Amino acid sequence: MSEYLERRHSALREAERKAVELFKAIEEKNIIRSNRTEKQINREIYDLAFQMYGIKKYWHKRIVRSGKNTLCPYEENPPNLTVLEDDIIFLDFGPIFEDWEADFGRTYVIGEDGNKLKLLDDIEKVWDEGKAYFQSQPNITGSELFSYITGLARKYGWELGGSHAGHLIGEFPHEQIQGDEVENYIHTNNKTIMRAPDPNGHPRDWILEVHLIDRNLGIGGFFEQLLTVD
Repeated sequence: MSEYLERRHSALREAERKAVELFKAIEEKNIIRSNRTEKQINREIYDLAFQMYGIKKYWHKRIVRSGKNTLCPYEENPPNLTVLEDDIIFLDFGPIFEDWEADFGRTYVIGEDGNKLKLLDDIEKVWDEGKAYFQSQPNITGSELFSYITGLARKYGWELGGSHAGHLIGEFPHEQIQGDEVENYIHTNNKTIMRAPDPNGHPRDWILEVHLIDRNLGIGGFFEQLLTVD
């Protein structure tokens, strides 16, 4: 492994480690609870991240969604909801740690609703099976992985909620570099081999994100983390 690749993977790994710590603190402080709005939860998480790591920069908008809003893909901006007593909530945060990006998403269930708890369990299964498939296919394309994730969603009785299943991750400013080019997403039209280097010969690293929904039940869940760096 080259010195650059070691430095890159170490930085991405450390950024995700801190994101994991942040989410553990969110749980420990019981920030996600009923009778609070999504915006209130979002702001409290922002304040906590600043207290823990001095984070002010996020490479994408901070997402807290509950109830019917969990059906909405990233690009939508649904109205602010209040979390209910028996609800499902997901977080999608992209904090920047020392100019390296993290992108981390998790789902939480308040109450004992069986459908919501099944969704919570299934999201991680789909993510794990998706990663295992990626690792088993050295020349896999974005299109092939997207198709596989879509099939896993159906296998567990859900629908994939977004137009893609992940994206490139790296050194800030990733979003400006990434743009809307389909080759930068795990997307049905991305025929590029995911492990191929970028035009400058640098390695490319990926986030795998799973957004599962059921339109009839009016619920969705989300799970996201690094795919290419263990």
